[in-house]
Amino acid sequence: MESISKEFSKVEKKQQEVADLTVDNIEKMINEIQEAQKRLENDPENAGVSLKKLEQNFKELAAKALESHKEFQKVIVRYEKIVDKKWKNDITIASNPEVFANKEKVLNTTVALHFIREGRFELANRFIREAQLCIPDTIQTQFHEMYQILGAIKLENLEPAIEWARLKSKELEKRGSTLEFELHRQRYVQLLIDRQEEALAYARRKFYLFRARHIFDIQRLMCALAFKTRLSTSPYKDLLSPDLWIELQNKFMRDFCNLLGMSSESPLYISVTVGATALPTILKMATIMKEKKNEWSQQDELPVEVPLPDYMRYHSIFACPVSKEQSTEENPPMMLPCGHVICKESLNKLSRVASNARIVLMKAQQIRHCVFIFN
Repeated sequence: MESISKEFSKVEKKQQEVADLTVDNIEKMINEIQEAQKRLENDPENAGVSLKKLEQNFKELAAKALESHKEFQKVIVRYEKIVDKKWKNDITIASNPEVFANKEKVLNTTVALHFIREGRFELANRFIREAQLCIPDTIQTQFHEMYQILGAIKLENLEPAIEWARLKSKELEKRGSTLEFELHRQRYVQLLIDRQEEALAYARRKFYLFRARHIFDIQRLMCALAFKTRLSTSPYKDLLSPDLWIELQNKFMRDFCNLLGMSSESPLYISVTVGATALPTILKMATIMKEKKNEWSQQDELPVEVPLPDYMRYHSIFACPVSKEQSTEENPPMMLPCGHVICKESLNKLSRVASNARIVLMKAQQIRHCVFIFN
């Protein structure tokens, strides 16, 4: 990657040189035209000489520009060769072109919803019209509201978010959300900076609603009043952290989407990110299988485990360490007394080939089912 980065820096540098030279040549051409125009006005009898000189100057400037572009092209070609050498794998060997066969509508709907979730409403409307999709207007209306409130939070105006949280208070409470309290806490800190009396009155009006769950946080906020004139250097300076505003925006977006029954992250974004993360592993395995002329055992299952960060894991799916297959309702995970877990079919196979009857007895009397969620 270092060699690619260095070569790309050369491309950027050369591109800037060519751009500067091109602009300089254009300015020179404009000056030549203006000077030729003056000569023609002052000495029309020698128009042929003036035009001949103008033509000669144009050719010289054009030759310089062409030469600089040729040098730039050489740098680009060299960069392309380095990139091709670094990534010589054919990613098509790890793809299945039939995945989206007859699923254009599903794919287009996913793309349209992604545009809506990202706040690209004009683009979403145009895409919906061209793809002839039927997406309820209520979805766009709800996300319009979300982005309006988010915009206000970014401007440190919490009133729209506080009002929304008040209207959704019971639903947020059922989900265990702390958003409403955090909004009031941030508003209190805003007032504490330069309007301490208002901050105290605000705390008396609002915080009693949350004393059962947030008594420690409320006590800490009240103690911050003692340092109201030097809050930025006090033990409570973390209350002024700009990161709190970013966290508040993310929490609001997450809770808003949860109340709509949608994930906080775009499914399209997550799918593309997971695919890009898994691509090196899949490419390596696909290359090995192609060389050995092997095929994957199951159509909907990868032959190797792809490591993903925890925040990208959405289902509790068990893969048997013996057969490498995912468990199902017909082939559930079974826990041995030692704590190891394998699938039922693997256990049955082991019991048949076992040289003694201990595993058979264990299967009959001591094995318990694990509790997993299947989606």
